Amino acid sequence: MHRTIEAFLGAHPFERGPWLAVGFALGIACWAVLPGPWQWAGFIALCGAAAMGGLMIAGDGDLGYLRAAVIGMALMLGAGCTTIWIKSAMVGQPGIARPEVAMVQGRVLDRQVEGARDRVRLLVRAQVEGHGETLLVRLNLPDTGDSPALVEGAEVRMRARLMPPAPPMLPGSYDFARAAWFQGLAATGNVVGPVTIVAPAEEGWSLRQWQQRLADHVRAQLSGSPGTIAAAFASGDRGAIAESDEEAMRDAGLTHLLSISGLHVSAVIAGAYLLTIRLLALFPFIALRVRLPLLAAGVGASVGLFYTLLTGAEVPTVRSVAGSLLVLAALALGRDPLSLRLLATAAIIVMLLWPEAVLGPSFQMSFASVIAIVAFSTSAPAKAFLSHSHEGRLTRLGRHIAMLLLTGLVIELALMPISLFHFHRAGIYGAAANVVAIPLTTVLTMPLIALALALDLFGLGAPAWWAVGKSLELLLWLAHLVAGQPGAVTMMPGMSGGTFALFVGGLLWLALWSGRVRLWGFAPIGLGMAALLLTRTPDVLISGDGHHVGITGEGPDLLVLRAVREESYTRTALLENAGMTGDAVALEDWKGARCNLDFCAIALIRGGRRFDLLMARGKYLVPIPVLAAACARADIVVADRRLPAACKPRLLKADRALLAQTGGLAIDLVSGRVRSVAETQGEHGWFRRPPPNQPRRKWQGPAPVATGMPDPKPVQ
Repeated sequence: MHRTIEAFLGAHPFERGPWLAVGFALGIACWAVLPGPWQWAGFIALCGAAAMGGLMIAGDGDLGYLRAAVIGMALMLGAGCTTIWIKSAMVGQPGIARPEVAMVQGRVLDRQVEGARDRVRLLVRAQVEGHGETLLVRLNLPDTGDSPALVEGAEVRMRARLMPPAPPMLPGSYDFARAAWFQGLAATGNVVGPVTIVAPAEEGWSLRQWQQRLADHVRAQLSGSPGTIAAAFASGDRGAIAESDEEAMRDAGLTHLLSISGLHVSAVIAGAYLLTIRLLALFPFIALRVRLPLLAAGVGASVGLFYTLLTGAEVPTVRSVAGSLLVLAALALGRDPLSLRLLATAAIIVMLLWPEAVLGPSFQMSFASVIAIVAFSTSAPAKAFLSHSHEGRLTRLGRHIAMLLLTGLVIELALMPISLFHFHRAGIYGAAANVVAIPLTTVLTMPLIALALALDLFGLGAPAWWAVGKSLELLLWLAHLVAGQPGAVTMMPGMSGGTFALFVGGLLWLALWSGRVRLWGFAPIGLGMAALLLTRTPDVLISGDGHHVGITGEGPDLLVLRAVREESYTRTALLENAGMTGDAVALEDWKGARCNLDFCAIALIRGGRRFDLLMARGKYLVPIPVLAAACARADIVVADRRLPAACKPRLLKADRALLAQTGGLAIDLVSGRVRSVAETQGEHGWFRRPPPNQPRRKWQGPAPVATGMPDPKPVQ
């Protein structure tokens, strides 16, 4: 067996650096998937044993490739798991135990103005009433309560309604609790009442104040939606962008343009590099005595670092500038800047500093897109397609345009599984839209913004701002046009981790091997597509608090237990996890259900069988004999409160006691499969289960009593 593997590795040479980076990322992913410390320690020990076993393989002769592969991958797998375990232990902050209203006093660390939502978001290191240690909390303040003195460094006191960081609402939903754990965030909430400035901030300007000042200046020069997007490009401030514009950009596959990431950082650094090298080349005295690529790389690096700091130094921006600095180093040394080995170096640097980023869509999409570009552009068919140098200019231009379109298509195909896994949606026309939008942004809009800001120093920026506005109007027109096309967005129910692993493994195999052997990557991709197409939409979705229930399969719309606002997170999460593009219709407005003030009942036919559902939606007390009889007639009972032991449905009682242990649920009635949030969380610090036999809280007084229970309508 080992001889066969060695023969394969010897016949298909490959670069080891990229695979070592993949091993490090896989170790991080294993830490997230494995449930607890014993399993993490066992995995690291197993990796160490594998590395020791690799040392026993002969280092010369016929087994050199196999020895290096076993030792290298084992060490990187163990290193990835160890790195994120250490990071979690060092920075992880448990959230507060339960919702509460408390007095908060502390120092403002960060302030973000979100004009589109009429609020200011504050990050405060504070002493919270009832808690012994200082906590990092994030608070939303209505803009009516804002104050010029409420800036970074000010010490404030206020009353706030605090919530612990929320776990995923449903299986496959966004895990804010995990993100908050690695940010050290203990609570989020809203300010209640006025804010008192205990001590003003020290004199001087912080980077965030410079950022806000720059954003305000841009919006003063350019009004409307173009002004809000220009401010995002210039300063990273996205708070004023209208939700309709953000949604159109997202559905058109252009939302990456709104966050300062690789595209913007690369454009700024490339512009500084080219401008420096071109200007200095005009002076022979300098050009003959100074190595211009090295000097231009230094200028580009300085500009990139300043732009990163100015736009808030968010983690995606820092990741992008780190990769860009490596590219500049390669250019200065005369090395190929577009290589998978260089990309692997950047990935390992990022993973050492922010290992948790591997688990999020930003890291995955950033590196997947660059890997796709490098792998496709360096492949033999792509090189052969562009190698016809004897053809005319128009023909060569046509080939380059076609290559640009193909590259955009390859990127979209590479990003689609990631988008479906994290967001349950993927744009169909994003490749074509990006072919226009990316050159428009990098070649026209961003240079015009830089020119306009420079001319503003002399009071001459108005013509440049007019041109900026027109270019951004074109970008928004394109986004709304593409997003409005039929089938612009594909919605799918939640993808399992195994299916996602098949897609990622196949794509990495395609990208990191050369020759015909890379085509083997289509095998796991094909299996992933088959698994995805066979994935059934859950029939019933239950939020972790039992307050919201979604029912699918009754037409194009999702039936919900409680009416939800049009733009609410709850509505979006329910529709996305159901893989539906329709509307959310309240169950009481649907003719197939019966509801009273406290309960709704509905009968569903799935797989030729009838399922009766009973769902609580009020706070009325129900006589136990009446409740017990209704539960006995139901297959599934859902409640956001604890139900008595007398309630015994035929299949499942999803009340507060059960949901506190499982989190949100997704139920397939035909197969009987019940997926829960808890099954993906393990013993990680950000997900806390109460004891199974948690005592009930003391009853605080009488409540109205419901007069009866609704029965399901007969199914016609």
